[in-house]
Amino acid sequence: MASNPPRSKTGINSNERLHNLKNTFETKYGESPLFYACAPGRVNLIGEHIDYCGYAVLPMAIEQNILAAVSVNNSGTIVLANTNPQYKDFTVSCSEDIAIDRENPKWYYYFLCGVKGIQEKLGGARLSGMSCVIDGTIPPSSGLSSSSALVCCAGLVTMEANQKSLSKTALAEICTKSERYIGTEGGGMDQSISFLAEKGTAKLIEFQPLRATDVKLPEGAVFVISNCCVEMNKAASSHFNIRVVECRIATKMLAQARALDPSRLLKLVQVQTELEASLEEMLALVDEVLHPEPYSREEICKELGVTAEQFSSELLSANTQHVTHFKLHQRAKHVYGEASRVLAFKSVCDSEPAQSVRLLGELMNQSHASCRDLYECSCPELDTLVDICLRSGAVGSRLTGAGWGGCAVSMVPVEQVESFLRAVSVAYYLHDPRRAAMEKQSLFVSKPGGGAAIFLTE
Repeated sequence: MASNPPRSKTGINSNERLHNLKNTFETKYGESPLFYACAPGRVNLIGEHIDYCGYAVLPMAIEQNILAAVSVNNSGTIVLANTNPQYKDFTVSCSEDIAIDRENPKWYYYFLCGVKGIQEKLGGARLSGMSCVIDGTIPPSSGLSSSSALVCCAGLVTMEANQKSLSKTALAEICTKSERYIGTEGGGMDQSISFLAEKGTAKLIEFQPLRATDVKLPEGAVFVISNCCVEMNKAASSHFNIRVVECRIATKMLAQARALDPSRLLKLVQVQTELEASLEEMLALVDEVLHPEPYSREEICKELGVTAEQFSSELLSANTQHVTHFKLHQRAKHVYGEASRVLAFKSVCDSEPAQSVRLLGELMNQSHASCRDLYECSCPELDTLVDICLRSGAVGSRLTGAGWGGCAVSMVPVEQVESFLRAVSVAYYLHDPRRAAMEKQSLFVSKPGGGAAIFLTE
């Protein structure tokens, strides 16, 4: 795998989307783009809500992506436009520190997260001015990582516009860190697969150090994505960060119970590492140490020996200060169980047993049940959609992405794909006018796509 994002020459007229984007850019700015950059969305096949706990995940890039047309100038400003008219233009000075308004997560702030990450990597240097037009084919707020793809595309664009060279791994780590400026405390899966993806293969993404390993998917099945059409913006709500905080607190409670120093541990994987325990032993420890009833702030403070002020400042994030009760047992149990399922999923893919499709489907079903019942990150519409997918011929189906809306991913035997698509269309989309209008971009077969790239015109 090449270490830097690929750069290639492309013929604009042979690609309708690039051709249309070029025309839009020229109409907007009166000049031609200097280069184009793209960053894909992703579907997580298994391993939900565990990257920020330090555990490996198993996503693949999808063909839908964020595409940018860019010209470079000495204006000291970045001008952003979007082919979707609902996303307004924005202009910002790039000669000073770029401010991100996390209270108002507009589309352009995600782009500026990527810009700011590269600016900081370059030591706060003055950046080249840019004119950009963005075109996206990833459904927004669908759990397919449209926001992270935008951050990654922006990081790649800024690197290229300033004639710098960074590896895929460095770019993924920069964009993971910089997306937190919008307020979402993600773990790095989305940015990592956007840069490290390779066409035709899923990836096991591991952290610290960041690395990606090919995972060959079985030939007898395909993955179908279906959108429940309930949108959930991670940065505009506290659901996601509450789960991050609950896992952080559970980490410290487990560490305290085993005489480890909780002040230096933030992720559940660190407790396992310190104890040199298996995932099965960690699941037993969760049952032993953490009670299923929600913990109050007062109980946590007493157990950890911290003041209410320390609890708020050291354990809570800005948008979780209002939370009074925390489900530590359920969240930790999901994380350790899901981490085990990821390893089992990869093991089946590697060994290719005769029943691999059925075994992988069972792991996906277990994952959805855990997300629904222990992590409580599903929603009624997603649960209904998953049930419909299973009744329509999928061997496994689960929510993918943050949850609370967005998409399901289903594993469907190759010979049943057409009947599956028809059945899901009738049962979930066609009877609802809003869903029916969204069906074309909401129900599709996805193959593992390539990672972020730069295109130069011939």
